Amino acid sequence: QVQLAESGGGSVQAGDSLRLSCAASGLTFSMYTMGWFRQAPGKERELVAAIGWSGGMPYYSDSVKGRFTISRDNAKNTVYLQMNSLKPEDTAVYSCAARLTSSITYKYWGQGTQVTVSS
Repeated sequence: QVQLAESGGGSVQAGDSLRLSCAASGLTFSMYTMGWFRQAPGKERELVAAIGWSGGMPYYSDSVKGRFTISRDNAKNTVYLQMNSLKPEDTAVYSCAARLTSSITYKYWGQGTQVTVSS
């Protein structure tokens, strides 16, 4: 079965960096667009970044543009989210998700990893 396993979350100070990883198994990774979502308590889930199989023209939400970088290694079936200049408002559970490139719906989801940024 398909599994998406996130790692790399933690507690940091404002201004610090973290790199999240999401290892995928059970799917043909190159056929999927990968996204990173986050959800803070009391807020709606937000797509913060997404990347297609080729890695070109990634998407970023306005809230993270210029600070976060999404990348993928198709040989390792892994997608990354490099988060720099973290702010307290970045505190959330971060989840990776996968959708077929031809679809608009994310079909597979990871369990999520907590990121906490203190001021």
